[in-house]
Amino acid sequence: MAGSPNPTELLLAWGRGEASALDTLMPLVYQELKQLARRHMSHERPGQTIQTTVLVNEAYLRLIQVKRVQWQDRAHFFAMSSRVMRRILVEAARGRGYQKRGGNAHRTTFDEALSVSRERDEALVALDDALRALSAVDARKAQVIEMRFFGGLTVEETATALDVSTDTVMRDWRLAKVWLLRELERQS
Repeated sequence: MAGSPNPTELLLAWGRGEASALDTLMPLVYQELKQLARRHMSHERPGQTIQTTVLVNEAYLRLIQVKRVQWQDRAHFFAMSSRVMRRILVEAARGRGYQKRGGNAHRTTFDEALSVSRERDEALVALDDALRALSAVDARKAQVIEMRFFGGLTVEETATALDVSTDTVMRDWRLAKVWLLRELERQS
C-alpha cells in the first residue's frame, strides 16, 4: 500500500524518543504480536490463566517502559517481544510453583487437583534455566533459540536480527539444541 507507514521506520523513530511513532506502530504489528503470543501459549499447559490478549498487552506495557533500545528492524522488535513474552510466562510459571509449595494456599477438591498439570510449568522453568545457562556460555546461541523457537522467526529473519549469516544461524541452532537437550537431561 502506497503511503502506509513502514514498521522499521516507526521503530527507529520510537527509539529516537518519538512517542507518536509507537501509537502508529502498534496497530500495524498487533496481529503479528497476537500470533507470536499464540505460539508461546501453544507451549503452555491447558487451563492457563494468562490469555493471549493479556500476554500481548503485558508485553506491550513492558516494551514501552524499555529505554535506550536502538531498534534495528521489525525482526529485532519481534525477537525482543518474544523474549518479553517468554519472561512473562516464566514468571507466571514460577509463581504457580510458589503457590504449589504452599504460598497462598486454598482448599482444592481431589478432582480439581487431578485436572491441573504442573508438568508444563516445570518444563518451562527448566527450559528457562537451561537457556540462562546457555546464555552464560554463548549468548548468541541462546538468542537463536529464543528467536527461532519462541519468536517463530525464520532463519533469514534471525540472521538479519543478529547480523550474521544464515549458515551461522543454522550452526548455532543445531549446537544450541544439542546443548539444551543435554542440560535438560542433566537437570532431570
